[in-house]
Parts: sequence; C-alpha cells; structure tokens
Amino acid sequence: MPSAPLGEAACNGHEEVVKLLLSRNDIDPNKPDHFGRTPLWWAASNAHEGVVKVLLERGDVNPDKPDVCQTPLSQAAFYGHEGVVKLLLGRDDVNPNKPGVRGQTPLSLAVYDGHEGVVKLLLGRNDVNPNKRSVRGQTPLSLAVYDGHEGVVKLLLGRDDIDPDRPDEDGRIPLSQAAFYGHEGVVKILLGRGDVNPNKSDGSSRTPLWWAAYSGREGMVKLLLGRDDIDPNKPDNVGRTPLRLAAWDARGGVVKVLLGRDDVNPNTPDEGGRTPLSRAASNGHEGVVKLLLGRDDVDPDGPDNDGQTPLWWGGENTTQTWRRRP
Repeated sequence: MPSAPLGEAACNGHEEVVKLLLSRNDIDPNKPDHFGRTPLWWAASNAHEGVVKVLLERGDVNPDKPDVCQTPLSQAAFYGHEGVVKLLLGRDDVNPNKPGVRGQTPLSLAVYDGHEGVVKLLLGRNDVNPNKRSVRGQTPLSLAVYDGHEGVVKLLLGRDDIDPDRPDEDGRIPLSQAAFYGHEGVVKILLGRGDVNPNKSDGSSRTPLWWAAYSGREGMVKLLLGRDDIDPNKPDNVGRTPLRLAAWDARGGVVKVLLGRDDVNPNTPDEGGRTPLSRAASNGHEGVVKLLLGRDDVDPDGPDNDGQTPLWWGGENTTQTWRRRP
C-alpha cells in the first residue's frame, strides 16, 4: 500500500480527497512510494477512472512514470481496465509501446489475459507496434496463441502490419505453438491466411506438423494436412519425421492419419538410420507395426546404421521384456 496521503487516496478511489490534496501548492502529484508507484499508477491499477481523470487534468502529472516494472498504462491493460486505458491513451505524452522490465508492452499484457476490449483500443492506434517482442522473444500474437485466445488472435491478424510468422526466441512461429498446445480454433484461423507458412521450422528444424505429431494431437494433424502445401515428411535436425515421432510414441491415431497420405514416406530413416517401423518394433508397439506393415511401400527389412533390421529390434524388445519379468 502507498505511504503518502495522495497515493493512499488515489489507491482507494477517494476522488474528493485527491482533489483536496492537489489543491495544496506543496503537493507533488508524481511522488512515488518506495516501490516507485505514483498516485496515477495506483489509480490506474485499481480502475479508479475518476481519480485518473483528475490526475491527468494536471499538466505536471507524468502519465508514463513506471514503478519498478510497468507504467500506469501497462497496469491498466494487464487488468483489463478499458476506461482507464481510454483516458491514458487520450494523453499525447503517453507512449503506448513503452515496455516493462520484461519487455512486455501494454498490448502484450492485455493479450496475455485475453482482454479483447483493451486489445481493440490499443490496436486502434496506428503507432502501436503489434510485432514488438518481449525479452523472451514473444510477440503479442505468440502470447495470444499460447493461451488460445481466438478473439484476440483475430483482432491482431486484422492489422495489416502484423507478421503472422514472426518466431519467438526458439524460432517457433505462432502456428507451431498453436499446434503443440492443441488450440484447433487458432490453427484454423492461422491456416486461413495465405501468408502463413505451414512448413516454417524453428531452430531445431521442427515444423508445426512435427509439433502436432510430437504431442499426439490427431485432430491437429488432420487440420495441418488439409493444407495442400504442407510437407508431411520434413524431418527435424536429427532426422525425425512426424511419422517417426508418432511411431516411436505409439500414437496410433496420428500414424493412421499420416499413412493415409500417399506422399508420406514410411521408410525415411532418422539420424541413426532407423525407420519408423524399426522404432515401433523396438518399443513393442504392435498396433503401430501393423499399421506400418499395411502400407505396400514399407520396407520390413531396412537396416539401420548398425545393420539391425526391424525384426532384430522386435526380438530385442521381447528379450528385454522377458528379462524384466520376475
């Protein structure tokens, strides 16, 4: 809680007390508490619009003064206080892109909790940058995708200057994040745009389809394969294709969906020279082995880099299982 009378009055929304205190010539309207929080910061945080208005009417109030982390605008945006955001944006000396200590702008903070009204207000300003990254490389769009805020995603994509493929610090684009976290609605929205690249890979060469297969999301795999320009065989940096991942983890539904595509290569080896069949056999995934052997073009005898065949790996799995029995 604030220590000075003006800060305390602003924090609690006592508008008349604030006016009375501001009538004193010796009052400092910008005086912060020991955390750097000004009276305006407290009023904005607690949605006291009347107090915010009174403070902003004074020419000597600094509307952009942050505490140790964020500005009054950032606080209002984070908590979804639309009225306060409107008031603050009415000041010409407010910077709508000013980042906090973690590099998050007011837009990023509003996006994080899905405050559509605040997002709409901020995006209505041409000087708001919708692609600005935080210190962790997250854009407002990637934050919206992370939590599956479909309405916010639509608002952001409505800006002509948005980059829908801008990656985070790990090189993952919003489509990859949505695929991994299972936000099918968001994936549909992104795939509906012609400027989204469904094959764009991250720093480890992992595509959106790779992430969907990795997390075992059958519906997501179907959605992504609905795009004609998808590459279902694109491996990561150690040669693991989406089919190889699904076969290894016994994701039978995903394996079935992938094998339903004629352009999926069931024999692509990984870094160790092992095929999806070899990996499924070594893990004892009988159902997946059957699915793979159902393809006429699968090679049941393809050796890995050490010359071991899927049959050898299947036998090794049986031996290890028998040895573990009491």
